[in-house]
Amino acid sequence: MVATDRKGTVIYYNDGAKTSLGYSEAEVLGAFVGKLYPSLEEAKRVAAAMRSPDYGGKGIVETFRTTFLSKAGGEIPVAISGAILVDEHGEEDGTVGFAKDLREILHREELATLGEVAIGLSHEINNPLTVIENQVTLLERHLVAKGELGEVERVQKIRAEIRRIESNLQRLNDMAKQERYSSTEYLGRARMIDLSAKPEGVSLALGGRRILVVDDDASVRESVSEILRADGAVVTLVGNGREAIERMRRERFDVVLSDVVMPEMDGYELFQAARREAPDTPVVLMTAFYYDQDHVIKRSRMEGLDGVLFKKPVNPERLVKTLAELITRARPRPS
Repeated sequence: MVATDRKGTVIYYNDGAKTSLGYSEAEVLGAFVGKLYPSLEEAKRVAAAMRSPDYGGKGIVETFRTTFLSKAGGEIPVAISGAILVDEHGEEDGTVGFAKDLREILHREELATLGEVAIGLSHEINNPLTVIENQVTLLERHLVAKGELGEVERVQKIRAEIRRIESNLQRLNDMAKQERYSSTEYLGRARMIDLSAKPEGVSLALGGRRILVVDDDASVRESVSEILRADGAVVTLVGNGREAIERMRRERFDVVLSDVVMPEMDGYELFQAARREAPDTPVVLMTAFYYDQDHVIKRSRMEGLDGVLFKKPVNPERLVKTLAELITRARPRPS
């Protein structure tokens, strides 16, 4: 509650105003009321509304929307209900106003809107996305049957983008369920929802874990790292096995995630070298195909390979779950 005299000087300022705005009584009492607004124009707009018959009657306002400026510089949306005070001669003697902080109400409205958007997007995007996924799978089978393995890489890139869309939709749904979201700057003063951030209360299975991703395909490396970083992992990317071993000699990793088919050093050779350099570090191999033409997976499994992820690119949830289980489980000492 704030009251002014006929000149606009603050003469009353209660505890509720002090709590919301941050000013002490000594900082406000005796000051011009325009101090509480983001601009003089906004203060004049409220004054004009009080003298207009359009907002509850001449001399009063009811739930008039405006903005206050806190001591810290933050803008606070409020709804003012107030009146012009008059003396015994009917002359203006001051004003009194009650302001309701709208931040919590507006936040609830934003969360409700976010929930509606999340549901709508999931429905409108997931249906055609399912069709695209099915057609991509059929195309991949056709290319494998024809032996056109080089073209399969193109299909894998398409599927990687499908997974990224699915992951973003899931994060949006998580934010709506948690009733929390974060935003980031977009253009100018505009902001957009930050889908790279996990909503509060959602545990990060890979939070702070150091993961080395090895793949000669840059697009696969980036798509996999996006999934892992979104879950809090610290990810290092390299393009071949030799570079991976060099990094392992200099740094410690919680797990190594590598492609199978790579030039210079394939996944099996990398696995063997990794066992020598860091025997306690789990290694997981990714492969685009279910068959094991060169018996890389079979040989690695027989020698203690920690895990295999078939059908690259993998499902984001399965990828995170697999790596998290390997990192946290007890490992026997190497013989």
